[in-house]
Amino acid sequence: MTSEQNANAGSPADRTMVLQRLIQAPRTVVWNSWMNEETLPQWWGPDGFSCRTKRIDLRSGGEWVFDMIAPDGTVFPNHHLYTEVRPEERIEYTLLWGENGPKHADAWVTFEERNGATMVTLGMVFSSEAEFQEAKGFGAIELGQQTLGKLERLVTSG
Repeated sequence: MTSEQNANAGSPADRTMVLQRLIQAPRTVVWNSWMNEETLPQWWGPDGFSCRTKRIDLRSGGEWVFDMIAPDGTVFPNHHLYTEVRPEERIEYTLLWGENGPKHADAWVTFEERNGATMVTLGMVFSSEAEFQEAKGFGAIELGQQTLGKLERLVTSG
């Protein structure tokens, strides 16, 4: 990494977004809705968005290649590369802009049992501080919370 690239990257703390949501459902239920090839695309993405999966393999070393489709029809190609999956505890993955595209962020999600509910913590370390600021600027925190809200509605709807 050149000194210029290093300066643009910023420290990890300057490019990290962390979202949390306490979901009133057992950890097993929340985990199974996240790590299920059929349910994950149903809730992933902000309100009004849908997912079109090309390939999905939810395990360490696996991947999910998909398009997120905005309400106006805009297509956002995505590629998640799963680096670690610890059942009912933690998922680590890399986000790419489209299949085998440039790296967008490293992400993780943890699932913590809380008296019958589950604390879901989703974190992302963006590739650069500028990319993090851009994401915050277009509402990534609110959109991420909407995504976790869709997961919550799925697992608590009955």
